[in-house]
Amino acid sequence: MPIKKYRKKPIVIEAIQWTGDNLREVIGFTGLHPSARKWTWEEFENVVRKNGLKIFTPKGARKANIGDYIVKGEDGFYPCKPSIFKKLMSCNEPA
Repeated sequence: MPIKKYRKKPIVIEAIQWTGDNLREVIGFTGLHPSARKWTWEEFENVVRKNGLKIFTPKGARKANIGDYIVKGEDGFYPCKPSIFKKLMSCNEPA
């Protein structure tokens, strides 16, 4: 069978960039993981400030660094480095 070239199908995704100051917006987008429900919001903010933001992906927890995009894919959420995000994505909404 000959080798063929393929193009990825375009899909529209939703994403938010983690700035370090938009925790409420990120959690509003991803939802609060059950493991964080043991804390008050203030305690949760302190944990994130101290340990970083964890995004729970289908493959386990991944740390999101400030500047990373949090992407909602077909199978869940995951962090994406800005350089990769900008190579692969373009905004689908008018400015």
